[in-house]
Amino acid sequence: MSSLKVGLVGVGGISRTHMPGWTASEEAEVVAGSDISPEALEEWGALHNIKKLTTNADELFSDPDIDIIDLCVPNMYHAPLAIAALEAGKHVICEKPLAPTPQDIQRMIAARDKSGKQLMTAQHFRFAGVSQAMKAEIDTGTLGDVYHARGWMLRRNGLIPTATFIEKKHSGGGPCIDIGVHILDLTLWMMGNPRPVTVSGVADARLAHLPGAFATWREGAIPSSFDVEDYAAAFVRFENGATLVLEVSWLLHHDISGEDMQAWIYGDQGGCHWPSAQFLDTNYTTRQFNNRTLQLTQDKMEPHALECVEFAKAIAAGAPSPVPAEQSLQVLAILDGIYRSQAEGREVTIEL
Repeated sequence: MSSLKVGLVGVGGISRTHMPGWTASEEAEVVAGSDISPEALEEWGALHNIKKLTTNADELFSDPDIDIIDLCVPNMYHAPLAIAALEAGKHVICEKPLAPTPQDIQRMIAARDKSGKQLMTAQHFRFAGVSQAMKAEIDTGTLGDVYHARGWMLRRNGLIPTATFIEKKHSGGGPCIDIGVHILDLTLWMMGNPRPVTVSGVADARLAHLPGAFATWREGAIPSSFDVEDYAAAFVRFENGATLVLEVSWLLHHDISGEDMQAWIYGDQGGCHWPSAQFLDTNYTTRQFNNRTLQLTQDKMEPHALECVEFAKAIAAGAPSPVPAEQSLQVLAILDGIYRSQAEGREVTIEL
């Protein structure tokens, strides 16, 4: 029987991708849920045969039988709920972004350290088989000194036009916070998480407010309440001299297929491309992984699910968080730097 009990806060949307992971976990199981919608909560409870349901998340935090809180709520509510859960002695896995500002994450880290519990961001890109295999290969030193990277996540017309995504009071930002956090976290991780020192960026909404603008992920016109960016780009410098170019967008006249996600990592001995797992060396030859390693690029489990499995394993083993909050702090410091650079019209310094 699973020894770790999970309480899930926010039973809509992304929580549906977490449940298969908790079901598959040998160390943990979901025993309770909370949501502000009684109807959604009852439906979720019936679907998963979970009886302990409440519209007040504090009741899960104060429940002595619950060990882990899984937060699947809108961005602006991550920090207060995570801090409350940590202060109540719970381990916390929280959907990305860990919080919408670096200051919020610093408060979460302080609460984690005081509680002695684990805190993890659900950055599922890291848990894809190809990502795990590429990171292992990079960590052997095959690229040499990594000095530059490029990462982009660009959608032709892909956003969810609901308040939790397009209104800053709920989301904290637009595609930077929503999807940029994915490709930036992945790229930084493959670079070895060097410390960022400056950012020059732009973040604007060029298409969202045009007459006739519409969304395709949930069909309909984009509401006038849209007050976040629809695209952003940045140039980042790191303490070790490395650099990074980042581009993200929900709405862009780019790639008819609808979504383009890629990253290139460049070192003085080679380079590599995600998600193709293509590596290039200094002899200007291209190679794929050998046959044994190629098999490792296959997903063991859908990545959203695997991140939950791995978090529970880490807690049970007394191991570090699979996605340290300090790395999420670097990610949000860069995204926050983009917003500050846009507002000030200049390159800005990152203080970590």
